[in-house]
Amino acid sequence: MQQHRCCVIIPTYNNEKTLAKVLNSVLGYTCNIIVVNDGATDSTPEILKTFSQVEQVHLKKNEGKGNALKIGFKTALEQGYEFAITIDSDGQHFAEDIAVFLDALEAEKTKNVLYIGARNMSQSDVPGKSSFGNKFSNFWFWFETGTWLTDTQCGYRLYPLKEIQKLKLYTPKFEFEIEVIVKASWNGTLVKNVPVKILYDDKDRVSHFRTVPDFTRISILNTWFVLVTIFYIKPRNFFRKLKKKGFKKFLLEDVMGSTDSPLKKALSIALGVFIGLSPFWGLHTLLVLFLAVLFKLNKPIAFAFSNVSLPPFIPFVVLISLQIGSWVLGETFTFSLEGIHQNFNFLTHLKAYIIGSLLFATASALILGGIGYLTLTYWGKRKIAVNNG
Repeated sequence: MQQHRCCVIIPTYNNEKTLAKVLNSVLGYTCNIIVVNDGATDSTPEILKTFSQVEQVHLKKNEGKGNALKIGFKTALEQGYEFAITIDSDGQHFAEDIAVFLDALEAEKTKNVLYIGARNMSQSDVPGKSSFGNKFSNFWFWFETGTWLTDTQCGYRLYPLKEIQKLKLYTPKFEFEIEVIVKASWNGTLVKNVPVKILYDDKDRVSHFRTVPDFTRISILNTWFVLVTIFYIKPRNFFRKLKKKGFKKFLLEDVMGSTDSPLKKALSIALGVFIGLSPFWGLHTLLVLFLAVLFKLNKPIAFAFSNVSLPPFIPFVVLISLQIGSWVLGETFTFSLEGIHQNFNFLTHLKAYIIGSLLFATASALILGGIGYLTLTYWGKRKIAVNNG
């Protein structure tokens, strides 16, 4: 704890039956403790008077676990701590698992890491609603960050305080624990699970999680995060990687170097091109990621090729689609790039544009997918030949 400048933060609200037990168990491992009394209305203040050796923050009004944690983080930073382990005061966690977090931190190459305790959700005393809620949360965290975790809801965690300080965090209640891990991951923090034990059948345990309102708040937050992921985070990460590596290196490492088969890569290229040239403007990223996941294709490749219709190329895509559509319908139109770009004339010939764009997207997908398959097959055989001398 001293070596890593780590403390334990315990947010508490009306857990008078378990608070003293939790504090005594944690004191068996460290005195670096900060308790945040979130406006408790039971005997919590009196209990805390008997723990004068513990740093305490008393809030006049209950404002939620997220708010209590933010105040705890701020207090820890002011006292010079660099990491904080958070543990709930309801008695479900074991203080001996503090060592699990510290051992993991000691072995980790990067110190920009956030650990979440991974509970055994299959044990017999785990409530069904807790297991379902955790699976639900795990899925959305994966969708939003690309990282699959086995537990995203456990309150037993280790936070890198200086990295958390960089984030703009707004939510005040239980949904904060989702907000902080998603935004930390987006900001480059490694988010991982470490195994911890859990006690659910303690008769003294009191949970303040309100199933309907708190689950609704979490769902609304995840809905917002999905939109941000689709329209900002995924494109941002793609262009960052492309800029950092350069197009040639990106092509060699992320496309050619993938372990997927040439057929799977070619189908991913075809999917990306088709979606990118399709008339579903504003939905390209959502569609390509959804379909890539649905058909188990290569998501980076599909997403990369869906950007075939970047803004500079949009007028050319629209013009070609209109020309094809007018030819199929047997109609004669007069188009120009300038007219399309400035006046959106193609909207007056929407039927021709939609038919033409779908045909153009299909033909381009087949051609580029075929070229990709032949190229990737040749590349793979050539690589095997080189490796074999």
